[in-house]
Amino acid sequence: MIGPLLGKVRAFDRTGAIKIGVDGAMELLRDFRAKYRFVENPESIETLNPDDIFKVHPGEVGEFFHWLEYYLKPIGHLTLYSSVYRRIRDQLEDFKELLHITVDPKKSLAEKVDAPWDRIKGMGYDRHIAKKIIFCFNYEDGDILPIFNTSHLEHFSNEIVDKPSFPAQYVTLGEKYQFLISELLGVKQSLPETQTWELPYFSRFLYDNYPPPRMNKPLIETNEKTRADSEIRNEQRQFREFIELLNELQRKGKLSAGEYRNHGKLWREQPEDRQILVERLRLLLDK
Repeated sequence: MIGPLLGKVRAFDRTGAIKIGVDGAMELLRDFRAKYRFVENPESIETLNPDDIFKVHPGEVGEFFHWLEYYLKPIGHLTLYSSVYRRIRDQLEDFKELLHITVDPKKSLAEKVDAPWDRIKGMGYDRHIAKKIIFCFNYEDGDILPIFNTSHLEHFSNEIVDKPSFPAQYVTLGEKYQFLISELLGVKQSLPETQTWELPYFSRFLYDNYPPPRMNKPLIETNEKTRADSEIRNEQRQFREFIELLNELQRKGKLSAGEYRNHGKLWREQPEDRQILVERLRLLLDK
């Protein structure tokens, strides 16, 4: 497997545009960690209040999860329903206890995934939300990837691990997750070209080069023309909002003409990184 894999590695992101997007995402992650210093000061977890999770009036996500779901979307996509936020808000003490486990250096990755997240309805099953939280507070350890779907990990292992030696039986979901992550990181470390890659950059490489098969195809296909028209209108709306944001930044003297052009080029050439670009500009506007 090494030969074909190495070819894909060397052909990946030749313009460097994807790396720019990942570097921006990591910058936002460091901002998140500076704001929520739970690793350095676990006692600060207790300062979380219900509105940090979900604001009942006017019914919107609180700042903690706004970071996780929106600002840090390029690190791993999450789609949460307001009912999940409301349950976390209602069970805030349970959630704080889970955060304490998340930042505990004595706990293994498996133990952190296997913590009782299912006490809060909507956070159990494959624990996608929990895995993203765990990644964001443990990424510097280098033993976790921002891949939150266990079936995706199995797929990637089958694609790039030479003769993967899956244990005959896993005791827990966390043990399975930790094992699959270690297998993929073993491949990452085996290639000089990928050893220095940021963890999200390696994950992006896997998704771009070995996309997992689509699961749960809809029984009734959406009308293609209607969907295409909707996508076009949505993209046009997003572009208008993006230009308005650039114009406001330039009016306030926070963006040069050259930077204006470069951001416009990134928008055109890297549509998959538009979210991170917009969030970085919004943060610049608020400074």
